[in-house]
Amino acid sequence: MKLMTALVNVALNLSINLDNTQRQYETERNKSIGKRANERLELLLQKRKELQENQDEIENMMNAIFKGVFIHRYRDVIAEIRVVCIEEIGMWMKMYSEAFLNDSYLKYVGWTMYDKQGEVRLKCLTALQGLYYSRELNARLELFTSRFKDRIVSMTLDKEYDVAVQAVKLLTLALHNDEVLTAEDCESVYHLVYSAHRPVAVAAGEFLYKKLFSHHGPEDEGRPRRGRQCLNANLIRTTVLFFLESELHEHGAYLVDSLWDCASELLKDWESMISLLLDEPYPGEEALTDAQEAALIEIMLCAVRQTCECHPPIGRGPGKRVLTAKEKKTQLDDRTKITETFAVALPLLLAKYSVDPEKVTNLLQFPQYFDLEIYTTGRLEKHLDALLRQVRDVVEKHTEKDVLEACSMTFHALCNEDFTIYNRVDIVRSQILDEQVDKFHRLLEDILQEGEEPDEDDAYQVLSTLKRITAFHNAHDLTKWDLFTSNYKLLNSGLQNGDMPEQIVAHALQCTHYVILWHLAKVSEGSASKDDMVLLRRQVRAFCMMCQRYLNSISTVVKEQAFTILCDALLIFSYQIVASGREALEPLVFSPDASLQSELLNFILDHVFVDQDEDSSTDDEADKIEALHRRRNLLAAFCKLIIYNVVDMKTGADIFKQYMRLFNEMLSDLGCNFDRSASAFCGIKELARRFSLTFGLDQVKTREAIAMLHKDGIEFAFKEPSPQGEGGPPLNLAFLDILSEFSSKLLRQDKKTVHLYLERFMTFQMALQRDDCWLPLISYRNSLQVGADDDTLSVISGMSSRSSARSRRSKQPAASKRKLPEGTSSDVSMWVNREQSGPHTPVMMSSPHIVSTVLRDTKKLCPEQGYMGVYSMSNETQHTPLQQPHQHMDYNLQYGKMRGHIHGLMEDDEEPIVEDVMMSSEERLDDLNEGMDFETMDIDLPPSKNRRERSELKPDYFDPASIMDDSVSMLSSI
Repeated sequence: MKLMTALVNVALNLSINLDNTQRQYETERNKSIGKRANERLELLLQKRKELQENQDEIENMMNAIFKGVFIHRYRDVIAEIRVVCIEEIGMWMKMYSEAFLNDSYLKYVGWTMYDKQGEVRLKCLTALQGLYYSRELNARLELFTSRFKDRIVSMTLDKEYDVAVQAVKLLTLALHNDEVLTAEDCESVYHLVYSAHRPVAVAAGEFLYKKLFSHHGPEDEGRPRRGRQCLNANLIRTTVLFFLESELHEHGAYLVDSLWDCASELLKDWESMISLLLDEPYPGEEALTDAQEAALIEIMLCAVRQTCECHPPIGRGPGKRVLTAKEKKTQLDDRTKITETFAVALPLLLAKYSVDPEKVTNLLQFPQYFDLEIYTTGRLEKHLDALLRQVRDVVEKHTEKDVLEACSMTFHALCNEDFTIYNRVDIVRSQILDEQVDKFHRLLEDILQEGEEPDEDDAYQVLSTLKRITAFHNAHDLTKWDLFTSNYKLLNSGLQNGDMPEQIVAHALQCTHYVILWHLAKVSEGSASKDDMVLLRRQVRAFCMMCQRYLNSISTVVKEQAFTILCDALLIFSYQIVASGREALEPLVFSPDASLQSELLNFILDHVFVDQDEDSSTDDEADKIEALHRRRNLLAAFCKLIIYNVVDMKTGADIFKQYMRLFNEMLSDLGCNFDRSASAFCGIKELARRFSLTFGLDQVKTREAIAMLHKDGIEFAFKEPSPQGEGGPPLNLAFLDILSEFSSKLLRQDKKTVHLYLERFMTFQMALQRDDCWLPLISYRNSLQVGADDDTLSVISGMSSRSSARSRRSKQPAASKRKLPEGTSSDVSMWVNREQSGPHTPVMMSSPHIVSTVLRDTKKLCPEQGYMGVYSMSNETQHTPLQQPHQHMDYNLQYGKMRGHIHGLMEDDEEPIVEDVMMSSEERLDDLNEGMDFETMDIDLPPSKNRRERSELKPDYFDPASIMDDSVSMLSSI
């Protein structure tokens, strides 16, 4: 291919020289007779003739290389060779577009986009990008684009992220022609801006920006630079509409991050965004709807966060990175601009949207990104006072958890002792807390004195006040108000009377937990007295006992809250609290007794391992998912206690018993109709694969453990008889499919031993079964074959050539021949010999082994008809064909390997590219060839070129009869 590239370069130079010579000749000949130089005309004519002859010779050489090498090797079984072919043909079309940029050569790139290997597909896209980048060349790709546009669009969802990125970039280049991509094609790329993979999302963001935001008409030239009627304001409206129409508006941070690289200036236009929210619309201008205003505030917040943090949102990228000096300076400048802009506008925005919880929650997060020094240096104290008044007003109006926590975080961000504004903010914060705590004590005293169930008004007042105190206590130290005593009285009253609303109890538990944690933080600083330590010790024990008593509450919300807080408290005050030089905290260590551990375990067994339908009282899928998440959180809280030895390690066995129970129930319900392709079963199999990796690479060290695992697994698979009666598969036979994931950890000689042990559980009729329900047994037996390429070969791909098997037998691994430690040579076979005469293990005859594919006749070489594999039984003369309609897909691989062996290719080459890989269907191939110009440069091809080129896409490169003769002779020699 490199030689061909060099010839193309020579042909290009010859073409240029020939054109120049022809132009010089025409110029000289058009001169008048008196000025015409006949000698120069003869020289130019001679030179043109020589150049034409050289060009013809070069074209013949290129044609020979192309038809003799490229046409065969672009479908080579080795992926690297296919990559080279596509890379070089892309260079030819770009270098010498006059000769190579036509459908006769483009079709090979289009077909290869269906390659199985990601690196080959990636090279196709990069080669096409070089063509689509030029507007002149882009105009000549119209037919190719119409034929392969759907394939390129589908490649944006490729499993290889690099391929998906380049596919999106190629479609971005195709936007030069507005008529190429339809609205449906663009929509399939738009949603990728929410992809978790950042390169794909950024590429989709660039596509979105160029499609929707880069077109400016003549009417946009007279727009102002800033304000509600500027060009950016119109683009911001478009962004908001796209955000809402995508129906993924909770992912605003992802959309902003996707557009950041190409539209950061638009997203940083804070003035235009604020103008759209605060200014009145001009006459004839459509005002923003409530949903659009909420979306704009969210996008504005995400853009501010992206500007100040300079890293993508959670789930995209590795997280924070080290910024360069230039990036740090830009970050500081942007942060200063944000503070100056929003310090003035934020109080106005809060005043306008103070009654909307969603908008207020987002607006209250802006002060977290302010440079607080600007309030003093910029003389913005009056705007700070206005902001504090608005936040105080929001605290009094709202009781939603998100709004109150946003207010708490706003005060936490502003109450920074390093800045001079601290006193102003601290005064307002103290006033708010004093009012709420005094109100809480007064209401609580009234409720406790009455001794009756609080009415709805009193309960609402207590609950709303407790919500505000709890939200602030999460981020602020309120220990000086002695909230533990009040909350303890409230919780104790709820236990004695049983009439306390569940929400009040849940928030009281959470608030008390915060009190203890803040007290622990002060004690950990080392400045606490002995009385403080004793007080905290008493509070911890009293609170844990209170939570334990609430585990038996009638309310599910209260029980789950008490359990979660109790687990967290036990973990915090476990023996590990004295680690890292904190021996002074040893009196605070609290270990649960046996009764508490038993109660926690019973709570898990009663509330986590339950049927999902029983746990959810509604049929709503969202409610079921929410209930599932709650159960997972409860289980995670208890498992942390097991991991850190807070509770007895033996309690973990009860957890595993529940998983085994659920697994057995699943097998019992499904029985022989077990769906091996189900997501649940695939998850179990993936878990087994990962678990097998934990055994490490030392097979001798783990030899006995792996062998016993296979022994117990085989016994479990054949333990329960078939529900269908005699002749049906055992109930747990599907477990062998999972057990095959551990076959690679067996030593070679142990595989034979395990295989012999498996045969003792099988009957002769089992060995003859080929139905789908017996595939786990077939797959597991194949994984135990010593000569197999892969220890987990499936029955479909289990056929390999005898020549490759013989080659592998000659390369026995050193691990199987090395001397084993003393006492281990016969460990694995002991349980086989010890149970040789077990009554429950009927002995079967010699097991069938998979042999190479037999090529019966020329018709069966056609991939449309497939290849029929056979099983040959030892001491038998008949063959039993596999009755699987989809098996031809892997037999193509075996045929490709056999063909590669005949012609000197490596026997371990990659899978060959055949028509089933290149094109989705035979009809699509015919549709592609219709209307294509198959002329190759200026060289005439034989009349039957179309038929021949179609046949070249099929796996038989050569004459079928000759292949049959070679294959039969090769098999006979083996």
